[in-house]
Amino acid sequence: MQKKRNSFKASEARLGYLLIAPAFLLVAAVIFYPVLYNVWLSFNKVSLNPRRPDLFIGLENYQTLLQDAAFWHSIWITLLYTVITVLGATLAGLGAALLLNRPLKGRRYYRSILLLPYVAPVISLVFVWQYMFNPVYGMVNYSLVDKLGVFQERIDWLDSPGASFWLVILFDIWHIFPFAFMMILAKLQTVDASLQEAAEIDGANGWKKFWYVTLPELSFVIGSLMILRFIWNFYKFDEVYLLTKEVPVVGVYTYETAFSTYNHGLAAAITVSLFALVMVFVLIAVRKVLKW
Repeated sequence: MQKKRNSFKASEARLGYLLIAPAFLLVAAVIFYPVLYNVWLSFNKVSLNPRRPDLFIGLENYQTLLQDAAFWHSIWITLLYTVITVLGATLAGLGAALLLNRPLKGRRYYRSILLLPYVAPVISLVFVWQYMFNPVYGMVNYSLVDKLGVFQERIDWLDSPGASFWLVILFDIWHIFPFAFMMILAKLQTVDASLQEAAEIDGANGWKKFWYVTLPELSFVIGSLMILRFIWNFYKFDEVYLLTKEVPVVGVYTYETAFSTYNHGLAAAITVSLFALVMVFVLIAVRKVLKW
């Protein structure tokens, strides 16, 4: 009887492996093969001529990368961009979640409106922002210069490196904070109300209730959210490149290396190096922040 049961379990396990095999092969073909091929490219001088094979050059691309001042500048810009946007979006989402978690007339509609920047297509949002911040006829310059007199001259938000850097930061915070809002609000609605009541009985004011009761309950969600946003924003390319060409985050630098100078091997080395950096960050963050 025991042998029959064991043989049945073994055949059931084989059937399970057989059923997941197509999905595993598909994932391997779509994800694992491009990753491994990209690693291989990073050790080669890639030829654009299909009749000439790639030339294996070992670690030369990585040596070039370490000596490239433009690469380190893009890393610095990316770190600044990532830290500011992650903190800004998280704080904005936290504030909105705390506000709309209270009894408020029409809060269902406010919640829906807040989600619009996140669910709308990025390309349409970029076009709207480019129109708003146009240095000639944009409503932002018109309001700040002509109406309010905050600035004496119109600011070139789209083509000035300094102004465009803050523009892409503002855009990302506005575009992404609804995601933080949803995550934090979902957790807020599961916080035990008796904890707040006990804090009130002990004489805690609103700030102390938030600091000692609400925030500890939200710490895991906020930590997870910030780690995810750090990873995603460190690789950010699409909205930055669409909005302006003057902010050399590492995603834009990699794209220009691959498709402007056509140095595909060096671009592959950049992506491999970034993957290693992000993995180190994730391992440290998961241990220190999430306590896993």
